[in-house]
Order: sequence, then C-alpha cells, then structure tokens
Amino acid sequence: MSILEMKVPSPGESITEVEIATWLVKDGDYVEKDQAIAEVDSDKATLELPAEASGIITLKAEEGDAVAVGQVVCLIDTSAAKPAGGSSTEAKPAAEAPKAEAPKAEPVQAPAAATYATGTASPAAKKILDEKNIDAATVTGTGKDGRITKEDALNAKHSMGTPTGGPRGEERKKMSMLRRKVAERLVEAKNTTAMLTTFNEVNLTNVNKLRSEYKDAFKAKHGVGLGFMSFFTKAVTRALELYPDVNSMIDGQEQIKYDFCDISIAVSGPKGLMVPVVRNAELLSFRGIEAEIKRLATRARDGQITVDEMTGGTFTITNGGVFGSMLSTPIINPPQSGILGMHNIIERPIAVNGKVEIHPMMFVALSYDHRIIDGRESVGFLVAVKEALENPTELLLDNNPKKAFEL
Repeated sequence: MSILEMKVPSPGESITEVEIATWLVKDGDYVEKDQAIAEVDSDKATLELPAEASGIITLKAEEGDAVAVGQVVCLIDTSAAKPAGGSSTEAKPAAEAPKAEAPKAEPVQAPAAATYATGTASPAAKKILDEKNIDAATVTGTGKDGRITKEDALNAKHSMGTPTGGPRGEERKKMSMLRRKVAERLVEAKNTTAMLTTFNEVNLTNVNKLRSEYKDAFKAKHGVGLGFMSFFTKAVTRALELYPDVNSMIDGQEQIKYDFCDISIAVSGPKGLMVPVVRNAELLSFRGIEAEIKRLATRARDGQITVDEMTGGTFTITNGGVFGSMLSTPIINPPQSGILGMHNIIERPIAVNGKVEIHPMMFVALSYDHRIIDGRESVGFLVAVKEALENPTELLLDNNPKKAFEL
C-alpha cells in the first residue's frame, strides 16, 4: 500500500490558516489526479484543492474545520485500483410493502339539533365574554345542547389580534472565513479611519448617447460590452491624477502616494463581496478595462479568483446601482483611503439653461479618510469625476470616440 499525505498548500503570503468550506468528494471515493476534491476558504478568497494523485481518498478534516497551512487534510491510497464501471452497490428496489387494510369506518354521530340553548352563554360565561369584549356568537359552546360554559369563555380569543401558530423556526450557520474577514475589515475601517462621505450627482446623457451609438460596433469588434464601468474607471483614474492625495494610504506615521492607479472593482460572488483589482487602469483603453473587468468578475463568480488578483488596489469603485440602490455611504476598503459609490440611474427633472428637462441622473458618493484627504481634495476629486462623465467626448475620448474605442 502506498499512501500520499495531502497537505494544505499556502494560498498566499501572510496566510497561515484556511477553512474547509466544502468537500467535493466522500470518504472512500476514488479520485483522479488534479480532480477538485475540496473548496477551502482563506481570509481573502475561496480556492479549489486539487488531488495530487489518483487513488482512494480518506478524509482527515471535517467541513468547517480551520486547518493550518501544511496540515494533512486527507490521505490518498495511490496503490488502489480504479473501480470498474459504476458503484458496486447498486440500489435495489425496495420490496413492495404489504398493503395495509383500510380501517373500518366508525359510525358517525349526527350533530345534535340546535335548540334555544345553543350559543347561549351561562351567566358566568357572559360576564367573562363581556370583560374580554368578545361576541358570544363567535364562540362555540361545548355545554349541554351547545350552551357556552365558563370554560368556553375563558378559552375564547378574539378573531383579530396577535396571530399565532405561524412558523417560528431559525437557522444557525457558521459564517465562512472569507465572510468573517470581510466583516472584520469593515468594522476595522469604521473604527480606525476618520471616514467621511461627500455626494454629488451626475448627468449621464452624453455617456448614454456614446454607448447607444458605439456599443454594437464595440461588442462586434472586441467581444465585450461597452458598459458604464469603463467610463467610470477612466473618470476615476483622471481624477486620481489631478488629486493624488486620494490615491494614497497611511502606513504608521507616513503617507504613501502612488504614481499608478490599481482600481479595485467590488463584485458580488457566491461567497460574498469580492474586490478584484484592475492593475494600471490608467494605462488601459476602454476595451482593456471592459475585458479585464469581465475576466475578473467571471473568475470571482466561478470561485476561481486568486489572492494576488484581490490585493494591492489603491482605490475602489463599488456599484450598488445594479441592485437598485439610489444612495448609500460606501465603506473604505482598508488600507485604501477612498472609495467611489455608484448608484442606480433615474430619469429626473433638472434645470438646464433655465429650462426644466428630463435627464438620466445618478447620485455618486465618495467616502474618504479625512486624516490624509481634506475637503478640498475630496470635493475636487468628485467634481472632476462628474465633469469627465458629463463631458466624456472631450475629457475621456480626446474628441475622437472611434479612436478611443479602437473601432
């Protein structure tokens, strides 16, 4: 017999522990080399654990167990032969159960005929019903000839009132390591930063016109849609270059500023919120941004995102509008110092050159760390984002949409 000990590999630097989220195989199963046998949660991502060899597997950890990097989680008997065909134990049809004899019908007693006493409350019962403000006509009497007894009155309840008898169950479920880490980071951001949020609104008329005019050609040539995220990402990278304090973070008593824009894009995955990073977004074209966002979002939703793909961002964009959010105060993604919140687009009346017009409007929110970002920088940054989105042809496309869209 040749036994291979499978140990937890390191999913990334600084990660010393993972959690067995789900076993994809059962104890005693035959597994093939490189077959995914488990999903493990780290504090940054959910990763698949592939079998290192073919053979019969013996599990050494339970779902939900926290295991150290390098710990043995299963054994694989590599000398075991692959079972021929399917399972050796086929499910046998259950023997036909003997038919139970139908119970003999009991004679049904005819209801007693109604009399003058039916529904009449005894004096004691009437007093109780009056005190409870219950109409005697709504109470079924159990006394002789249907008379309402004192006990009937005591047990009587209003037909209206607090409902009873509905389901009152509850479910207790341990949060995944990733979900717990997200919770810790959100609390950390609230408790350790001087977070403040400033708001503005953006008229997306011109962005909508560009998308309507070029989206079909863009999709046909590049294989990805021309969405709002590329416009917002380009507007953000432009604003970060104008206001570099927003593209910085605190390290102890020092402020670190970056000459590049690694933009974290918040996406909803099967295990919760994930924030993959678009590297050097300031150098990417519209096509490059859309393709990279699609790639990262697909990997996040398929549970294939890696730790490296979710670390190192300098600024975050989150879009609550896809879920219908109209306005929110996004929480900073530490150690970053700023996050832009997008929201849903609502057609609203606004004043344009002294006239009331209907335009597609979006509220935007910038949460920032007031310890290193002052009001001038935060407000100026958000105004720069607004200006770029309201004048995209001039400020984002260099007055040449076809060239910018690589058409």
